[in-house]
Amino acid sequence: MAIFLYRIGRWAFRRRRLVGGLWLGVLVLAIAAAAMAPSGEEEDLSMPGTESQRAFDLLDERFPQGNSQGAEARLVFRAPDGQRVTARENKAAVEDTLGSLGGGDQVASATDPYETGAVSEDGTIAYSTITYTADAVDLTRTTKSALEDAASRAGDAGLTVEIGGSALDAEEEPGGTTEIVGVAVAAVVLVLALGSLVAAGLSLLTAFVGVAIAFGLVSALAVPLGLTSTVAILALMLGLAVGIDYALFITSRFRDERAQGGEPEEAAGRAVGTAGSAVVFAGATVFIALVGLGVVGIPELTKMGLGGAGAVALAVLVALTLVPALFGFFGKGVSNGVSPARAKPRARGRGLSRADRQRIAASPAKRIGTRWARFVLRRPVPVLLIAGLGLGAVAVPALSLELGLPGDESKSVETTQRRAYDLLSEGFGPGFNGPLTVVVDTSEPGDTRATADLVAKTVRGVEGVASVGDPVLSRAKDTAVLTAVPRTAPNSGETKDLVHAIRGAVSGVEADTGARVLVTGTTAMNIDISEAMSDALIPYLTVVIGLAVLLLTVVFRSVLVPVKAALGFLLSVGAAFGVLVAVFQWGWAADLIGIEQTGPVMSLMPILIIGIVFGLAMDYEVFLLTRMREAYVHGASPGEAIVSGFRHSGRVVAAAAIIMISVFAGFIGMSSPTIQTMGVGLAAAVAFDAFVVRMAIAPAVMALLGHRAWWLPRILNRVLPNVDIEGEKLSGHVPASATGPNAAVPDATVPRLPVGRD
Repeated sequence: MAIFLYRIGRWAFRRRRLVGGLWLGVLVLAIAAAAMAPSGEEEDLSMPGTESQRAFDLLDERFPQGNSQGAEARLVFRAPDGQRVTARENKAAVEDTLGSLGGGDQVASATDPYETGAVSEDGTIAYSTITYTADAVDLTRTTKSALEDAASRAGDAGLTVEIGGSALDAEEEPGGTTEIVGVAVAAVVLVLALGSLVAAGLSLLTAFVGVAIAFGLVSALAVPLGLTSTVAILALMLGLAVGIDYALFITSRFRDERAQGGEPEEAAGRAVGTAGSAVVFAGATVFIALVGLGVVGIPELTKMGLGGAGAVALAVLVALTLVPALFGFFGKGVSNGVSPARAKPRARGRGLSRADRQRIAASPAKRIGTRWARFVLRRPVPVLLIAGLGLGAVAVPALSLELGLPGDESKSVETTQRRAYDLLSEGFGPGFNGPLTVVVDTSEPGDTRATADLVAKTVRGVEGVASVGDPVLSRAKDTAVLTAVPRTAPNSGETKDLVHAIRGAVSGVEADTGARVLVTGTTAMNIDISEAMSDALIPYLTVVIGLAVLLLTVVFRSVLVPVKAALGFLLSVGAAFGVLVAVFQWGWAADLIGIEQTGPVMSLMPILIIGIVFGLAMDYEVFLLTRMREAYVHGASPGEAIVSGFRHSGRVVAAAAIIMISVFAGFIGMSSPTIQTMGVGLAAAVAFDAFVVRMAIAPAVMALLGHRAWWLPRILNRVLPNVDIEGEKLSGHVPASATGPNAAVPDATVPRLPVGRD
């Protein structure tokens, strides 16, 4: 692996114009394809195989004119203080408003609240349900404008009017102030970490190239593959984070090689052969974990995983080829500040003098990493206890984790959807915003009415049901639909119990009549998806942990290092879940990020965060431990190896973590609860994993294990492939151009520095 990537790095450096031209061509094609492609559609979240999904499919089959998952709007009217909506002038205003919607091309129906009884008991609030022939994303601007104009008409007549439902749902657009701030922070960190504007700009440039290509491909494939805006945002988020980090790792290694006297082409080859190997395996872990999201069985989650995995794969390819090519264009600017002229070139077959090596190791950034490593080596037990117990305390709220899907109740009170939700709850009860749909499927059309009446009677007898509407039969008279309104809010635990109670109660009707009775609706679908996510959490986590142990065993040829890494990953993920519960369920610091309504954590988040953070955690493990193992296999003691790892990679890993945190935190300011939750969870998880687990717990455990940390049973030593991620084989590799001006003989010497002092 190291030799192969070493050759790629040298080739890309020499053929920099070709490599740059190829990537520029791919970028132009991706942007052109995205510009010409039609806009993608936002799809409803579905869970094949669940009862609620089977019911939706049955409704689409038996009620084809109804479009069970089509767009719907609710115009909610409130009379002025001291008046009723049933007053003559208010009633006339409501009917005039609804009459203006009747001629719309995409309007299927608009109910009259005075005919359907959709008026609150005190007569102050009424609503009309407008159904459409198209999904929300297919509604034209004219249709939406007509709905807004109708609401304005009633408002002019003195009524308070709000619009609920899915008709006005807007697609979340990537880009905004907070994301720009995140990228700006990343740029500042790059400059501080690399000490060069050119080097920092190179890392940002390559990351933007990868992100632009990934975003263009997602946009171009949105219609044929059904990719949503959430997929594009996740690809943007991950592509930026890992793209900057991977370029940073290779650029930092290139600067180190130049500082030790390597010629530019040789330094580029060695940087890709060593740091590039770590990039490949780190990227592979992220890729596999994201693709593995497909086993959960939710189409939207699968698409998000594939979109993110594609962005990561592009980031790896860009880092391995475009980054060394740009070294060829801007090599002097990239290595600015490393003073290669003072070092003795390895091209003459000699290594650096001890004085030169000590000078290189004595830079302020490296000295900080060295001091921290030696501090941990002197006090491994206190560091381990404080870090471990601290993360455990942060993870305690995760025991109260509740999963759900956000609705209008989670939106800002500044939105008309949230105000409509609140008005309906005030006028008709909290459960009115989450009605349940009961579908009765009979084999004999003549028995449908009687069976539906029996089901309605049974459902009315279930505790927690506020009301049950009259059955509506299909044209073939073989299917009936009833609407049951709970007494409790859609996301409450009582409503979840009610759904199970109704399903249990109607099972007796199924046994007696032979009919099939299904409970569905948005609320039931959300409950089914949340339960499926909870059931899949442990199996997926087990697969991820097993993958981590297997992959790291191959990479580091050790048994205890992978186990330590996996346990640390569990700690960081648990702490991240604790933060999500504290912020989104309990409301701690919610005002700081614009969360106005607490509730269950988004159902998809735990598994999605596990998949993403697993890969990112392995990034830091690979980059930090690679330098440790590189020193250890070259003869350093376990303690010296830890110091060497932090001296060379500590500041780079810290900078990479800050960049990732900045990028993820930049998405917290978006209005979508899904993206907000993802931003908070990922930013917290990266912070815990990088700075607590990898920077404190990992070296403390390694110090306590000593030589045992690198132990591998003989049978595994013979069976496992040697991937040489630390580039050991490059030590004796003489490039093909050894006789040319760029020839270099890599120096394998790793200095033994005393553990007790700088």
